[in-house]
Amino acid sequence: MSFQLIATEIELENSATNVTDRLKSELKTNQEQLIPIAKRKLPSSWTIEDSEALYRIEGWGQPYFSINEAGHITVSPKGDRGGSLDLFELVNALKQRNLELPLLIRFSDILEDRIERLNACFNKAIAHYNYSGVYRGVFPIKCNQERHLIEDLVKFGKPHQFGLEVGSKPELMIVLAMLDTPGALLVCNGYKDREYIETAMLAQRLGQTLIIVLEQVEEVNLVIAANRELGIKPILGVRAKLSTQGIGRWGTSTGDRAKFGLTIPEIMEVVNKLREANLLDFLQLMHFHIGSQISSINVIKNAIQEASRIYVELATLGADMKYLDVGGGLGVDYDGSQTNFYTSKNYSMQNYANDIVAKLKDICAERHIPVPTLISESGRAIASHQSVLIFDVLSTSDVPLDLPEPPQEGESPAIKYLWETYQSINQENYQEFYHDAVQFKEEAISRFNLGILHLKERAKSERLYWACCQKILKIARQQEYVPDELENLEKIMASIYYINLSVFQSAPDCWAIDQVFPIMPIHRLDEEPIQRGILADLTCDSDGKIDLFINRRDVKSVLELHTFKSEEPYYLGMFLNGAYQEIMGNLHNLFGNTNAIHIQLTPKGYQIQHVVKGDTMSEVLSYVQYDTEDMVENIRQRCEKALEEKRISLTEFQKLLQTYEQSLSRYTYLSF
Repeated sequence: MSFQLIATEIELENSATNVTDRLKSELKTNQEQLIPIAKRKLPSSWTIEDSEALYRIEGWGQPYFSINEAGHITVSPKGDRGGSLDLFELVNALKQRNLELPLLIRFSDILEDRIERLNACFNKAIAHYNYSGVYRGVFPIKCNQERHLIEDLVKFGKPHQFGLEVGSKPELMIVLAMLDTPGALLVCNGYKDREYIETAMLAQRLGQTLIIVLEQVEEVNLVIAANRELGIKPILGVRAKLSTQGIGRWGTSTGDRAKFGLTIPEIMEVVNKLREANLLDFLQLMHFHIGSQISSINVIKNAIQEASRIYVELATLGADMKYLDVGGGLGVDYDGSQTNFYTSKNYSMQNYANDIVAKLKDICAERHIPVPTLISESGRAIASHQSVLIFDVLSTSDVPLDLPEPPQEGESPAIKYLWETYQSINQENYQEFYHDAVQFKEEAISRFNLGILHLKERAKSERLYWACCQKILKIARQQEYVPDELENLEKIMASIYYINLSVFQSAPDCWAIDQVFPIMPIHRLDEEPIQRGILADLTCDSDGKIDLFINRRDVKSVLELHTFKSEEPYYLGMFLNGAYQEIMGNLHNLFGNTNAIHIQLTPKGYQIQHVVKGDTMSEVLSYVQYDTEDMVENIRQRCEKALEEKRISLTEFQKLLQTYEQSLSRYTYLSF
């Protein structure tokens, strides 16, 4: 044995001697104090109320989602107006129609309810504060441009003269063809060229109330030129960069250096250009946006105060001001905590409407300016709740928790020390012995790397280490305070639940910006979820996982889950993900759009309004310029050559070609 190996052996023996002596002296006392897990006094049997509290469904899910007596998620698409569906039963019924998971289920009634609630809140505020103007909401279609959803928005918005907002020429093309509601507004934001502006101005001839919002000073020159050529008087607005800073993830997107909008000097330049062209009466709207998902009502109060001042000053300068667009920002309470944490909001929809209406009225009255028509672009608050993403668990990878046999004669001392450590862990010493377990594991790996420890012994030492960690974790979960060095133990010990999903396609914000959506099982909620896990998707990418989950005024790194049973389906749901996720999804590993189903309540149950089949492999391949007919022909020719060279039988030839062709016409996700 080399001097280095001998030194390592001596060092390991010395480092363990003191610990071993301490273990022996404490072992007898500790054995008396230890209470076997199986004999501990357990709480009463798990109830659905326990699941409601654990997954915080009453916080983020009201009034649409709850748990029934069977332990299944129920959906009440009309909110508190009655009618509900068992989500687990609905998914099974859809699967019987050959609609495979993952499934995106859109509830049209929720969309209608969100529009009605938003309008009701503003109408109530207008009545309460004797505001002489009206509210006219618009939906920014960048949140979700899917055709059936936009059709529903237009249909449900008609009683409220609810309009649409666009931020690009393609979106303008959609809205011009879809929005036919008399009196509804069409707000045109985004960068504009001459074609954009001329198309928008000509669309006024169709009877639409269309407002062109100037984002850049140069755009006013294009408007003036188009007016002279077409002879059409447009309604113009200016988007102001407020000094009021947003909050949360999008807080830095606002302020003087924001991407969009005009500074106050630039607004004055626009006013002067319009006045010089004798067109100042075209300017009728002031617009601002202070970021998405505003979690604090104080930010909204400050922004509306500054914006109202700008509005009345523009009116004083001679502009024919009639509209104030407060933009987006109305938050969604993803974690149900009702706080100003970035995943929540510390105000209700009614608070939001009240503060905007009250402040605007006061400032207009102060300057004797008529109050404007109020506009909001509350895309997230309208679209988030209406869709639920359902996916199944395929398998799990668990930390090995079976306790190996006691140390055998001749085995490494590291195994002996880990065994003694495991035997002696209790509530008094669990923190100290955690350090010992880590040390002995690291020393076992060092021995293995030096050739002293065999592979079988290393496996046994690692199993003992995981057993120590599991025992320590069970004790730590019962403590009010968890030492800092043990905070990460929950994640270290977590199982990996492999899910039939692409995070990049269906929840890109989870990957890109650590957005947190409520995720929970949709059944078995009358059982205690004794496992802790993270979710790993189908993509061959280490970022293809979800390891942040909602918690009260914080996030947690593991999700409570039930033990996976390979012979039974286990369905999880991602909720409140109806805004942005579909349109921003990408084709990482060529996983395409999921099956999408539109559901509407009926007196007899529900009706499937639309089925939008998810992408097939052939469709996804065409996105990256592959011709599947050519691909099939290439495979056929290679099979012919292999057959000629006797490397494949005729039966195998037929089977390969048939499987290849059938696969191209099928869903990109897994099916069992």
